Amino acid sequence: MPNMEAEFDRSLFQPLNEEQKERNLMVRPSLTYWQDAWQRFRRHKPALIAMLVLLLIFLGAIFIPAISRYDYDQQIRTARNQFPSWEHLFGTDKLGRDLFIRVVYGARISLSIGFVASLINLTIGVLYGGISGYIGGRVDNIMMRIVDVLYSIPLLLYVILLKVVFQDYIDEAFKNTALASLKSLGPELILIYVVLGSVYWVGMARMVRGQVLSIKNNEYVLAARASGASGPRIILRHLVPNAIGQIIVTVTMSIPSAIFTESFLSFIGIGVSAPMASWGSLASDAYKGLASYPYLLLFPALAISVTVLAFNIMGDGLRDALDPRMRR
Repeated sequence: MPNMEAEFDRSLFQPLNEEQKERNLMVRPSLTYWQDAWQRFRRHKPALIAMLVLLLIFLGAIFIPAISRYDYDQQIRTARNQFPSWEHLFGTDKLGRDLFIRVVYGARISLSIGFVASLINLTIGVLYGGISGYIGGRVDNIMMRIVDVLYSIPLLLYVILLKVVFQDYIDEAFKNTALASLKSLGPELILIYVVLGSVYWVGMARMVRGQVLSIKNNEYVLAARASGASGPRIILRHLVPNAIGQIIVTVTMSIPSAIFTESFLSFIGIGVSAPMASWGSLASDAYKGLASYPYLLLFPALAISVTVLAFNIMGDGLRDALDPRMRR
């Protein structure tokens, strides 16, 4: 057998010292799920820009009315139907009201409706869908048929029916001293909260049910069940947290949908009423004078478009960041 050691130079095969070992050791830092999701979300530049745009809209809706020289219902008789200028950035309407502050105030109404609908969507939809998917069987079948019935009712018809049925009850409730502080919101706005909260959770319930059905037979769920964990604990501690990514994306996508729905309802005259201003009501008021004063429709429509687009782009970024299957 030939001597193989003679064919190699031993100087080429020297062991590394400790410093060289540490220098060549490449270890990826340990990250939690949320840290990893945040890093991937930051790499999604359009979603990051959309989040900053929404942050500016929120801050403007909160602070600008407090420092503005005009109020949303203040009428200036000498400044009716003025085009945009340095004095009135978005111009004025036929009553001399500053359109800029009305658009900013409308952001409060429209965004509040979006967040209230999403909060109800999150609480009712997650619990309903989680219970339905976890129990399964006949209970799941009955619960999903209820969801199908609610989903089949046209939203406009549902709003009109609730407006007719509950209008008197809401007006009567405002006479109670305990609810007197809510009277400034107006019965129409409260009714929109009720309507959107009543129907917007069905999509979330369907999504959560599907997620629960796909993971409820995993090993960690079976182990929790074998250890004696109750059904509510398994749903809240094991099933819902493992579907949190899809839940957050669905909630984010439901906000622009609620804003657009409110704008549509206000545009056709069954939303908030004067002197309150939402983006939909501003667009409805401007529609009649579109040929003469197009700026009255331009700015509310632009606010709706920018907000809905920003939410959709941020939702896409959250989906890519929170979905483990999107990892590279």
